[in-house]
Amino acid sequence: MTIEVITMSQEFVIEAFPRDDQGRGASRRLRREERKIPAIIYGGNKDATPIAIWHNELKKALENEAFFSHVLTVELNGKKESVILKDLQRHPYKPILTHADFLRVDKDHEIHVNVPLHFINEDTAPAIKLHGGVANHQINEVEVICLPQNLPEFIEVDMTTVEMDQVVHLSDLKLPKDVKIAALLQGEDHDLPVVAIHKPRGAKVDDEAEDGEESEEGGEDKE
Repeated sequence: MTIEVITMSQEFVIEAFPRDDQGRGASRRLRREERKIPAIIYGGNKDATPIAIWHNELKKALENEAFFSHVLTVELNGKKESVILKDLQRHPYKPILTHADFLRVDKDHEIHVNVPLHFINEDTAPAIKLHGGVANHQINEVEVICLPQNLPEFIEVDMTTVEMDQVVHLSDLKLPKDVKIAALLQGEDHDLPVVAIHKPRGAKVDDEAEDGEESEEGGEDKE
């Protein structure tokens, strides 16, 4: 089983503006009149900083999966801060973002980030293509702990060598140096299944029936 980790190769810069007015009324005016949304930067032994950011620019950036597992740069008043996206609020039924939370990071302190899993070569995996198996994904992302500079954008799980009825667990994922999986630090009971290949239920029943018929035929020949 081959599993590769892709490290950061993109850069996201978010233009931010000071935000003095707070409260629901101010937030509504910000969204309606300026096409911006309220946000906040916190952590890093500094006071929380209320900011405003362009709604459509953020929405467009969110279309890139890497945005969620990336160290971002917020530029405010000519100064830059490194952050990660910690929370995002949306309108309950409209395609509108309403608020974003950013956590400050620095190169000397570890961060906790959910990193997506990319399952590759499913269509060509022998257990699927040749033997009729189906991939059953249990999780699609995993929380890692690492320094910001070691943060992987995603983890590739190559399904080529996964055999029929084999279960890939968190402990099977190969990670870069100094990157840890948060769940595994809690003990073996948290070594969750990631993906497995099994035959569909109907196919299993058919196979069992065929095996039974072969056994009966073999018995009749003996008599």
